[in-house]
Formats: sequence, C-alpha cells, structure tokens
Amino acid sequence: MSLHQFLLEPITCHAWNRDRTQIALSPNNHEVHIYKKNGSQWVKAHELKEHNGHITGIDWAPKSDRIVTCGADRNAYVWSQKDGVWKPTLVILRINRAATFVTWSPLENKFAVGSGARLISVCYFESENDWWVSKHIKKPIRSTVLSLDWHPNNVLLAAGSCDFKCRVFSAYIKEVDEKPASTPWGSKMPFGQLMSEFGGSGTGGWVHGVSFSASGSRLAWVSHDSTVSVADASKSVQVSTLKTEFLPLLSVRFVSENSVVAALRRPRLLDLRLQARHPETEHPAQHVGHGALPQHGQAGHDRGPQHGPGDAAPEQHHSSVYLRGGQARLSQILHNWHRWSHDHLGFQDLRVFYPGPSDNVKLSEPPRSSMRTDRLRWAAPPFA
Repeated sequence: MSLHQFLLEPITCHAWNRDRTQIALSPNNHEVHIYKKNGSQWVKAHELKEHNGHITGIDWAPKSDRIVTCGADRNAYVWSQKDGVWKPTLVILRINRAATFVTWSPLENKFAVGSGARLISVCYFESENDWWVSKHIKKPIRSTVLSLDWHPNNVLLAAGSCDFKCRVFSAYIKEVDEKPASTPWGSKMPFGQLMSEFGGSGTGGWVHGVSFSASGSRLAWVSHDSTVSVADASKSVQVSTLKTEFLPLLSVRFVSENSVVAALRRPRLLDLRLQARHPETEHPAQHVGHGALPQHGQAGHDRGPQHGPGDAAPEQHHSSVYLRGGQARLSQILHNWHRWSHDHLGFQDLRVFYPGPSDNVKLSEPPRSSMRTDRLRWAAPPFA
C-alpha cells in the first residue's frame, strides 16, 4: 500500500494511464492536473485548462494514450499529446444539461457521455471534418445518467440512471463499427436499440455503478438502496440481488466471472462472490458477501448516521474501483476516499484476487498491516 496526498481540495474524478505511472485528476474545479511518478513521489507534470465549468468525468485510453474529459459546462474534450504538450479537441455533444460521466470504448474508436439531459451521447471521430461528433440515445431514459460501461464487443453499452433503471443499449455506429456478432443480449443491434432493462417498479434506487463481466454475458450494478444486482444473459437474463447493510454503494467491477468488488460510501471495499452449487449441498447459486475493508481504526458502522453529539458527522467522498491487468485477475484496486487522498491498495494487501492452481497461495493467515486488513473476512476462491 502507498498513500499520497495530492491536494487539500477534494478530488472529484480521476483516471490512470496504462502503466499507472501517471494519474489525471480534477481538484473540484475546471482543471485537470496530471501527476507523474518520480521515484516515491508524485510530481505535477501538466495542467489541462479548457473547460469553464466543473469537470465531472475523466477517462484515459490505455492504447491510444488519449484523455477525454467532460464537465458541467456541457462540453467534452479529447486531449492528445504532441511534443510533450496536451492539445484539446472539442466534442460536439449537443446537450443542454451538464455531462456526468464519460468512458472510452474497448477499441477506443468512440466513447460515451452520460448527462443530465436524459440521454447518452455516443461520440466518434469524423475524419472528413476532423472533429468528434455524437449520436444520441434518448428513449426510454427518464432521468440523469450516472454511470456507463462498455460490453467487450465494443457495441453494447450499459447505463445506470436516476430513474432507478439499469439498461443495456446498442451503440452500434456503422461509420466506425463492423457488423457485430450475435450475443446473449440479442442479435439485432441497430443504434439506440434497448436490449434489456432492469429495476424500477417502486424498488431500487439511483443506479450509481454498472459493470460487464469479461465475457460480457453478466452485468452487475449497484443502487442507492444498498443493493448489488447481477443479471446473467446466458441464463434467460436471470437477475440475482444482494441487499447489504451498508450505506449506498457507489461503484462496482467484475474481478472474475463469479466475483465482483464494490466501493462503499465510506472507505470500504466489499467483496462479493457468486457461489456455484456445491456437490455436497443442494443449495442453489447465490451471491455471498465476504466482508469489507474498514476505515482506519473503525470496526464498521455502516448502517447510517449513528454518530453521537460528540462525534463528527461522516464526510461524503467519491469512491471508485479500478482494475489493472484486466478483469480476469485483479492486481490493483484504487479507492479514492476522504475526498482528498488516493489510497493505492495492492491486491496482496486486500487478498481479493482469486489464485489459480499454479499460484500456490495460502489464504489461512490474513496480512498484518496498518491498513487493518486483518478485519477483512477470508473465504476460499469461488468454485470453478
């Protein structure tokens, strides 16, 4: 584990470069600061200034090394580095409300932007005019889009919004995409086609985070009612939901086909695993929580605002989970907490990776460290 305090101001969003030697972050304003690792220190290398409103989303393409940003000024910019200088290119979003989230597609030939305009802008580069243009996915979204995630096929797009819904859309653009093959989510995928819809009907809450598995057949999302849900398209879109006792979870990522990790509103990481049918029992498959990483010096009080008159009210903060090395193997988790610092948690500290037959790793003894990871409950790897 390593801990570094970049600024005194809150960090509202961030993104890593491919090898995690640089990080782009926004200090709760209209700027993006890029820090570079220099030995054991992080040194500010660049400042990106083009937005005139608070930046709400950053994503860094690992292959093309381009950065995309979006903000409350209803604009998005694609930043490319040339001769050591980052140059912005304006994106035509065509929205009348603030942008809320942005993410590159797996092939990095397009990206998606969520917004408060109740739509998703799917953006691609138009070489004839040398600019980025967008197409809109509108129906049946009825509220602000909070989270997005791309399917591995570069066409399907999952979206979570404030209307309590998690949806899967087709973001196929014939100008840049090859004709997609059939998937468990469907075979006909014209642009804007609604492939699946989950939630609503008086249950759930704002969908804060969505994530496809590496195969693309499973979709996980976390809602404001403190639930984690997983839909399996290979099993007639069967949905499993786990109700947790914590405050609302803010983001979720698959770390294997059977396991997800979720970030809580307080500095905790929740490890959930889909337990397959065990040959010695007849219990059906279910989602089981395997514990959470507590805050420093805190045993775990996530049922709500239980602070007394002499206690300080808990601060809100932005939590996020990042994967390094792909979804098949979790090698690094980033948890942005306390609104000003980044906690760089290695998987050897958290032990939320799942060793294979050749890893020869014993899970009997929890690590002893200042991170209090000894409070993290231990469990065997999920069944194959």
